[in-house]
Amino acid sequence: MLKVDKLSREFKSGDTVVKAVNDVSFSVGEGKFVSIIGRSGSGKSTLLTLLGALDKPNSGSIEVDGIDIAKISGKELNEYRAKKIGFIFQGYNLIPNLNAIENVMLAMEFGKYPTRSRKDRAKALLMQVGLNDTEMLRRPGKLSGGQQQRVAIARSLANNPKLILADEPTGNLDSQTGKVIFDLLHSLAKSEKTTIIAVTHDLEIAGKADEVYKLDDGKLKKGLK
Repeated sequence: MLKVDKLSREFKSGDTVVKAVNDVSFSVGEGKFVSIIGRSGSGKSTLLTLLGALDKPNSGSIEVDGIDIAKISGKELNEYRAKKIGFIFQGYNLIPNLNAIENVMLAMEFGKYPTRSRKDRAKALLMQVGLNDTEMLRRPGKLSGGQQQRVAIARSLANNPKLILADEPTGNLDSQTGKVIFDLLHSLAKSEKTTIIAVTHDLEIAGKADEVYKLDDGKLKKGLK
């Protein structure tokens, strides 16, 4: 489903060239839940922005269902990001003046999901991630951190994406809630047949994934060692 081949991204810092992502190759099947660990500055965020088509590599390819997203641009790229890729952030990134249902529906608007079906789908997704009818009508400020992350997960699923990228999705949560959120992501990967790649510092949680990779100075290796 996802095939990354010899991916590299370099940045210049004065006279120095920093290889944030250095000749990375790996593949992930449909419905798999993958964790990527690495210290701060190891290149995790850069890798995620490349996989999410938010940045272009200097070299290499990123194929999602046979389409090299590193080679598409303009309107086609915007539509691809809206419909095929879901994002989950450490800080949730919910719209504060919209309730949970409206936050999920907004993602569908960008993805051009049929208007008449948006509200029903938003409710179904929020129920799937564990919110009740009352919580669905609350704005983010009236929800706990764990509840806000559940809304963010529902939003990421709104347009039936092929790939979900999660950047430290449990970073603002206590350890117990973090484990619940990771278990939820793992189950959703199977039930929705969506490939999920999550960056995390938590080795215990990362070990629960189907596959684990470690990123160190831009180089990716399989396993925790």
